[in-house]
Amino acid sequence: MRIGAVIVVIWLVLGVVAAFERGYFKNTGDASCAEAGTVIVTTIAGPLNWMGVNPKITCDVPDVPEPSE
Repeated sequence: MRIGAVIVVIWLVLGVVAAFERGYFKNTGDASCAEAGTVIVTTIAGPLNWMGVNPKITCDVPDVPEPSE
């Protein structure tokens, strides 16, 4: 059980390093859900990022009807 926890922690640390290398932690003003999602997925993907996986998240909101008066 401890070995599994250590592996998970190492995996997530490598994911944070990969997100940092891609510049996802630069202060660019307001963060969107797409940017947050990309950072989270990149962190979870961890070492897969160095093997060419490039996760991107989009938050396309469909046209929402305007409320009636």
